[in-house]
Amino acid sequence: MNRKQLFQLIMKKKSFLCIGLDTDISRIPKHLLETADPVFEFNKQIIDATNDLAIAYKPNIAFYESMGAKGWISLEKTIKYLNTFGDQLFTIADGKRGDIGNTSKKYAEAFFMELGFDSVTVAPYMGEDSVAPFLNYPEKWAIVLALTSNQGAFDFQFIESVYEKNRLFESVLKTVKKWGTEDNLMFVVGATKAEMLKPIRDIIPHHFLLVPGVGAQGGNLFEVAEYGINDHVGLIVNSSRDIIYAGQGRDFASRAREEAKKLQLDMASILANMA
Repeated sequence: MNRKQLFQLIMKKKSFLCIGLDTDISRIPKHLLETADPVFEFNKQIIDATNDLAIAYKPNIAFYESMGAKGWISLEKTIKYLNTFGDQLFTIADGKRGDIGNTSKKYAEAFFMELGFDSVTVAPYMGEDSVAPFLNYPEKWAIVLALTSNQGAFDFQFIESVYEKNRLFESVLKTVKKWGTEDNLMFVVGATKAEMLKPIRDIIPHHFLLVPGVGAQGGNLFEVAEYGINDHVGLIVNSSRDIIYAGQGRDFASRAREEAKKLQLDMASILANMA
């Protein structure tokens, strides 16, 4: 999916919501354990209940890898199902990959060619050669970690360079944006750091941002939009646990829809004010 299509999808659905499929088999409704593939069945029902409200879905790869081969099968079935929606959904493999170039090339092949995701989250610590392989696929995206929503972000990401007077996350943005374009690079910026979106937008005014941390982690949607929205919206805001685990009974999917709808309505009002 290209940048224009993504913007059109946002405006069509009046939403920039991404639903994180952080599917933990220990937390899904018990009645699903009787099915052949409980993780996929959970994901499918969540997707069926919410796909008109969300523009994107983001399976967190660790939740599938932790289950070994059967988890990978559930992931394959999930992305295959998501891809049946065509250009009505944007897909994100949240794998936070980042290794030397030849290894990154294989990661890119796995997620883009074998599985068919639209994008992959990537860690830039090892430099350009670890990110470049993800930028070689037309209408695919590398989503590079810039400023994350966890408390540990303060361990390294705010360290200031004595030479450039930049914080580390600012150096990441200034350097990485040179490796690709606004059509194949996005950046992860945590919603719990909403006030940082202003200096971030000074560096990358036009790139899309993937913003996790709204909801359970304490991020505020309206603050994110205030500081982060641009003329192409430029935001994909993720919510995971607050939506997918809203209910634990047989009505879990409809409960998930209720929570997704609340966010979508707020997003619709933000988009209306932007017009």
